[in-house]
Amino acid sequence: MNEKLRTKVVDQLFDAVLTLQNREECYQFFDDLCTMNELMSLSQRFAVAAMLKEKKTYIEIAGETGASTATISRVNRSLSYGNDSYDMVLQRMKRENSDN
Repeated sequence: MNEKLRTKVVDQLFDAVLTLQNREECYQFFDDLCTMNELMSLSQRFAVAAMLKEKKTYIEIAGETGASTATISRVNRSLSYGNDSYDMVLQRMKRENSDN
């Protein structure tokens, strides 16, 4: 992780997110925290990551998400050279969905 991100205010934000207990609280908090465009961009990147993990093509991903090839490439770089956090979260979500 980029050490420049590790600040007291970022820690406080992450601590706040970790207190959220359900999806409705997430909707309320992120609606207050982010603009609609910011939230849609974050969710789009997450959808792109999931689709890349499913081996979908850039054309398929762009068509389904509306993401630009630049955004898809950026997410792909994170999957290849990042902190493996997309993998971690997607695997956890897959496990939770299979348990339900």
